[in-house]
Amino acid sequence: MTLASKITLVRVAFIPLFMVFMYLSGGNPGLWMWLSLGVFIIASLTDYVDGQIARKCNQVSDFGKFLDPLADKLLTIAAMTMFCEWGQMAAWALMLVLTREFAVTGLRLVAVGKGKVIAAGWSGKIKTASTMIGLCAMMAFPSVGWVSTVVVAVIILTTVYSGVEYFVQNWNCLWD
Repeated sequence: MTLASKITLVRVAFIPLFMVFMYLSGGNPGLWMWLSLGVFIIASLTDYVDGQIARKCNQVSDFGKFLDPLADKLLTIAAMTMFCEWGQMAAWALMLVLTREFAVTGLRLVAVGKGKVIAAGWSGKIKTASTMIGLCAMMAFPSVGWVSTVVVAVIILTTVYSGVEYFVQNWNCLWD
């Protein structure tokens, strides 16, 4: 297993710790929320680090291609689920994110079956980065309502845009 993949596994391992701290915070400012934010930031930064290592050290692997985006999705969806539970994010917004993720994953599976690989596009990377930064802002300012509103709006816009872009650019994969 490559170093890049090990770093990705660390991100996955941080998710339960992050969830425990989020639950203990109860959605309120304080120590537990700051610990949640710290774990989330470290986990998010591993996304950048593992990618840099994989490319610079020629450690790109099929396992890494599978695990890296999955780890991102698990981390961000864990945070969004907690914000839904606390009423800071509408359930329909989370459902929109989940629908996009399943749809793009399905599109990629169909493409693979036809011998085509759909690489992560810039809009998807922007979606992931803006979502991670936005969720950090929601953790840093949990009692400031407009922050949640702006972050959820950004998440929705980048999610829809990147999802539409994946399908427009790869529409031919769906037809024989």
